[in-house]
Amino acid sequence: MNIGVSTASLYPLHIEDAFAKLAEMGVKTAETFANSTCEAREPYVSQICEMRDKNNMIIPSFHPFSSPMESVFLFSTYDRRVEEMLSMYREFFGSMNKLGAKIFVLHGAILSSKCPVEHYLKQFRLLAEAGREFGVTVAQENVSYCMSGNLEFLKTMKRELGDYANFVLDLKQARRSGADPFDYIDALGTSIVHCHLSDANADSDCLPIGKGNFDFMRFSEKMLSLGFDGAFIVELYRSNYGDFIELKQSVDVLSEIIGNLT
Repeated sequence: MNIGVSTASLYPLHIEDAFAKLAEMGVKTAETFANSTCEAREPYVSQICEMRDKNNMIIPSFHPFSSPMESVFLFSTYDRRVEEMLSMYREFFGSMNKLGAKIFVLHGAILSSKCPVEHYLKQFRLLAEAGREFGVTVAQENVSYCMSGNLEFLKTMKRELGDYANFVLDLKQARRSGADPFDYIDALGTSIVHCHLSDANADSDCLPIGKGNFDFMRFSEKMLSLGFDGAFIVELYRSNYGDFIELKQSVDVLSEIIGNLT
């Protein structure tokens, strides 16, 4: 299992600067979060690849800034907007091939879009099929303000889409949906291919690992029992921690827990 940090956690650093900081701290696995279209293009992709190789790092996943646009583009019924987003995301998939990233993180339509479930499933499969052309797995993240924040909706995706349904489990988003993260594991099982992790306590739903009271030992045991071989990615908001070193410390805490289980 790979344990690392999302460059999103270092916002508003530019992606190449965030990646360089993680490398400097000795983080060996990094999710790349592109905060603009240019960050998924040259010369930035090659800069990140160079740092990846120089520091023996792994990039398991890619997360685009364009998530808020997905409702009115990918999940709309307006063909030109759909094609426009498919074209942009295909370009991102090509960049992912260079980065070595296999998981594409999707938020999907927001709740207020009132996207019909049948249409959502059709559009998701369309993107998933495009991803497969590049060897990329499109994975639906549970997001509290999106349709994907509802566990019953995710169950529907799993039932109706078969092996096209893959998921990113985000702990803080599960908490914000008022749900128990362990219910997601029980319901989605081996369809969970990637995880965004954060700790929590009674005062905050997003903290560095080890600074809250979430049971990461139980969580890790459950994921390992499913044969999970994806990545545990620390994803925090910049306001939820102090110094960057807390990101590396979070990785170290998770690594120690996994080490004690394997």
